[in-house]
Amino acid sequence: MTKDNPQPSNPYLTILKTFLSWKTFLFSIALGSALLTGDAYDTSGSLVVFPAHQGSGAGGTIINPTEAAVSEASGQQQPQGFFLSRVAARFTSWDAIYFVTQAKRGYLFEQEWAFGAGLPSLIRGLLYILRSLGVFTEAEGKDVGALYEALAGVFLANVAHLLSAFVLYRLGCLVLGGPKKISLVAAVLHVFSPAGLFLSAPYAESSFALLSFSGYLVFALSCGVNDQKPFYRDSGLILSGILFGLATGFRSNGILNGIPFAWEVIRHLPSFWERPVDMIRRMIALGVGGVCVAVGSAIPQAVAYRQLCSSDGSCGVGDLRPWCQSMVPSIYTFVQEHYCCFFSPRNTGFLRYWTLSNIPLFLLAAPMLVILTKSGVDQLTSSDRKFLETGSSSQLFAFVQSLAVIQVVLSVLAITMYHVQIITRISSGYPLWYWWVAGSLCRGEKTASHIVKFMIIYASIQGVLFTSFLPPA
Repeated sequence: MTKDNPQPSNPYLTILKTFLSWKTFLFSIALGSALLTGDAYDTSGSLVVFPAHQGSGAGGTIINPTEAAVSEASGQQQPQGFFLSRVAARFTSWDAIYFVTQAKRGYLFEQEWAFGAGLPSLIRGLLYILRSLGVFTEAEGKDVGALYEALAGVFLANVAHLLSAFVLYRLGCLVLGGPKKISLVAAVLHVFSPAGLFLSAPYAESSFALLSFSGYLVFALSCGVNDQKPFYRDSGLILSGILFGLATGFRSNGILNGIPFAWEVIRHLPSFWERPVDMIRRMIALGVGGVCVAVGSAIPQAVAYRQLCSSDGSCGVGDLRPWCQSMVPSIYTFVQEHYCCFFSPRNTGFLRYWTLSNIPLFLLAAPMLVILTKSGVDQLTSSDRKFLETGSSSQLFAFVQSLAVIQVVLSVLAITMYHVQIITRISSGYPLWYWWVAGSLCRGEKTASHIVKFMIIYASIQGVLFTSFLPPA
């Protein structure tokens, strides 16, 4: 540290220490929930991850988690792995049940296609590597239900969260320029994201953030360095599109990451005839990158169509589901309309969530909606560059403008189309609002301090509710 630049000499170590401290606090909430309370409000998580048998073989004794908890209270000896399963069950709440179950045995029921295949595939890949290394056998994996899948999901979520904070810091250093304090503060804010335990549980948010931030970093590199060879700049655009496509395989809102490609096309159109050959090459690279983003959404739809709608699938012609015969068949759209939310079907769609009973959820989502919208609109309408005043290039400024558009569009979709409460967790994968809050903090604005307090308090309370399988989710 220096007097002119009062920041830690090793920002990555600062991020790591902050991460470990915060995760210790959140994990203590989960452990306390497992130790001090009984079964969660909904026992689905326990039924998924609890050991299916005591011992091995077909003659093993089936364990009921509720009965095991009762025997624990009476001082009886518990089956091996009981406590670990109980803790893992606390992290396997809400959508995590579907991700863990799909990692165990793939897609089985139609409504499960509402959840991206990215995380289950990653979990299966990690467990395959561990089996190959002899950490456990396939038979042992069958004897413990989906426990290994749940633990692998928790591990991957936390690793992805830490790496995404590192990448966000690097992205900030590139885009913001000048002193790196804002970039470091933004990365720390990502650690304290109001998504809370959703970034530690078998959920797709942390992996989505890592892939999205990585895609933004590669995209920014391809836009912000003028002395790069055209091949490397265009390859960077395509690589960023691939990363965004992978992110879309984890969360469908990743499709919004196609906006920077469209933004670049629009920005280059006025100067097209000045350098037509270079512009054509650039447009092709942008087009290929944009297609890669869309492919991340299209591939799962194609797989579902082949399995459920084609002549060699499991259904006969007379058994085809309605979505199979749509002009643009999409199982995701159908499942969202027909099943979600599973407790209140057909409340996903334009203004369908606008009911009196959902007013508390809109109020709960309001702080993040305001932060996302305010930071995005400020960046789009301000005459100066706010936190970009340190001289970043016009290309990078345009890139940040496209990030602002993404946030505003996401907010509008959340208000009009989504289950609005999810905005507190899906906002974790978008960098602009972190920079906006970090810049405000560095300028000593009180509003930013209140935002940080909200983030920490909300994530703490949400952790208690999540581990008890209580809303909001």
